[in-house]
Amino acid sequence: MFFEGKKVLITGGTGTIGKSIVSHLIKENPDSIYIFSRDEFKQQQFQEEMGFNHVLNFIIGDVRDYDSVATAMEGIDYVFHLAAMKRVDSCEHNPAEAVKTNIQGTNNVIRVALDHQVRRVIFTSSDKAISPPNTYGATKLIGERMISATELNRTENQTIFSSVRFGNVMGSRGSVIPLFKKQILKEKKIKVTDLDMTRFMMTPDQATELTIKALQEAKGGEIFVLKMPVIKLGDLVDVLIDEIANQYNLNQSEIDIESIGVRPGEKMFEELMSYEESTYAREMSEMYIIPKRSSDVIYPDTKEVVNGTYTSERQQPLNHEELRSLLKKAKFLNV
Repeated sequence: MFFEGKKVLITGGTGTIGKSIVSHLIKENPDSIYIFSRDEFKQQQFQEEMGFNHVLNFIIGDVRDYDSVATAMEGIDYVFHLAAMKRVDSCEHNPAEAVKTNIQGTNNVIRVALDHQVRRVIFTSSDKAISPPNTYGATKLIGERMISATELNRTENQTIFSSVRFGNVMGSRGSVIPLFKKQILKEKKIKVTDLDMTRFMMTPDQATELTIKALQEAKGGEIFVLKMPVIKLGDLVDVLIDEIANQYNLNQSEIDIESIGVRPGEKMFEELMSYEESTYAREMSEMYIIPKRSSDVIYPDTKEVVNGTYTSERQQPLNHEELRSLLKKAKFLNV
């Protein structure tokens, strides 16, 4: 097994994906997993959820602080760098703070990983990094560039850095699904930006499995673009109203839908890969690989990509039944 006997650090490890990665990795008998975050309350909650396990180590720290990152990364083999400011509106109102966490924090992770001779680092990016209209996307784009730039002067035995890029994760912090469910039950109203808006969306398990696979497949400097279904917000609203109304014997006709308009920094459609990137990307069954443009690395079991922008506007969204099935499988319809 890939992680057996290894030491793994997960920055932002108390978030949705971080917790899911811990649950997956612990099955592979690692030597130890270090869960690094600055949220003391979430650390305590996660410790209680997991119970005592000698493999798990909880570290309070902030990626903005070089010294705390250096202490946490001592003797580490693999790093999942998940820590970030993620909410679009928070980053818009606090751009300097977003830069400190998403850019300076990533730079600290890179520098420490090189100093400590970590084997591999995977950086989690976002579809919002493509043609970014907002601060969050811009900071994630810079993060990707910083990770890829490590390949410029990498020696043979130096740390391998790569990025993985995906869209919205169901049920994660800031996800609309728990918000919509709460609005239906408490207010009998859903406030939605635009019913025609589309988003790439996947379950935490899907994001976790593909992020782990990207770390295992990494050769250095590339960006892994995870394939995922597209959801239209209007369809999501319809399915949630139908399911929750049935569970709680609510009259669907009494549940209002209020369109509040697209917020600053938001797009109607999201992109996961630009046209230019598609011209030299490679395709696997579950993901695309975007190597460094000048890279001559060969990726076995891949094929050329059909040139074009990988956008939620051009993908067929899930129909109501497909969406309902996905939500049930991920247990998001259990209110």
